Amino acid sequence: MTIVPPGSTIGIVGGGQLGRMLALAAAQLGYKCHIYAPEEAPPAAEVAAYFTRGDYDDEAALRRFGAEVDVATFEFENIAAGPLAALAGEAPLYPPCQALEIAQDRLNEKRFIQGHNGRPVAFAAVDGETALAAALKEIGTPAILKTRRFGYDGKGQVRIRSVKEAAKAWKEVKGAPCVVEAMVEFDAEFSILLCRSPEGEVAVWDSPRNVHRSGILDRSTVPADKALQPAIGKAEALARRVADSLDYVGVLTLEFFAVGEEALFNEMAPRVHNSGHWTIEGSLTSQFENHIRAICGLPLGAVGLAAPRVEMRNLIGDEVTGWREILADRTAHLHLYGKREARPGRKMGHVTRLLGLSGG
Repeated sequence: MTIVPPGSTIGIVGGGQLGRMLALAAAQLGYKCHIYAPEEAPPAAEVAAYFTRGDYDDEAALRRFGAEVDVATFEFENIAAGPLAALAGEAPLYPPCQALEIAQDRLNEKRFIQGHNGRPVAFAAVDGETALAAALKEIGTPAILKTRRFGYDGKGQVRIRSVKEAAKAWKEVKGAPCVVEAMVEFDAEFSILLCRSPEGEVAVWDSPRNVHRSGILDRSTVPADKALQPAIGKAEALARRVADSLDYVGVLTLEFFAVGEEALFNEMAPRVHNSGHWTIEGSLTSQFENHIRAICGLPLGAVGLAAPRVEMRNLIGDEVTGWREILADRTAHLHLYGKREARPGRKMGHVTRLLGLSGG
């Protein structure tokens, strides 16, 4: 890979908080960022050198965008891979489109993981009420019905507590192709965050233990409990196999349930991830900086912990109004995303605390 030197322009498809934090990390390394998003004033555009407003399915606009940048990446996976191929024809695009295509479809994603000796939660494909009834008979209840595409932060998901709720659940997903998953009694949730360079160098951060609330990540804590380490070890080995098989470049995130010493795969995100926000202050190199380093062909930075313990909490909806109280804690690192409206379930910012340091 040809190195993309500082002073070059990095294109970021997507204008949310992940794009914002990528642009901030890129600026620290001397790069300019160009944001492409459909919103009128996305949060990422506030901290970037350039902004182009365009739809994610506009191939001509993405092609023009690609011609104006030296390398490109994307901040979330709900972008059709087809139009992005037009961009990739003009500028190198990382992570690879194949990873995006896999992560966009829950059924393909689970089958892909199985093909790499990973173990997803028990699941079945569902394309109608008859198939749903058969799947529930096989998997049992309670279960979760999930649309195969365009689901995140609990969206596109319906819990089914008994077979009597199947018809109602199917109406809620409006006939979209789905998968149904068994509800798992797990010990904990955790994620594997790794970054892979074009040369195959891999850096893996400490795995955070994650706690969700209403389907949205509430907090991440590192290091995870010692009891989780056997499951984390198996999950990391799977993540490395996945990254190598895709010839992956950039940050890759895999989410898991720990059941005893086993790691049950939940989801894959081919991008920087909410459960890695703690790395900005809590790691020697953040996920955002290492993603920029990887896609530009630079050496990866060290990923050791900067404190004995680190906790990151999301600020959801009106929780962002507590910024004064957060800043009164001098050990708190507050990140606000610049979103204009605090809606229920909307990520408005996060706060990170480094714990166990002297002088805190």
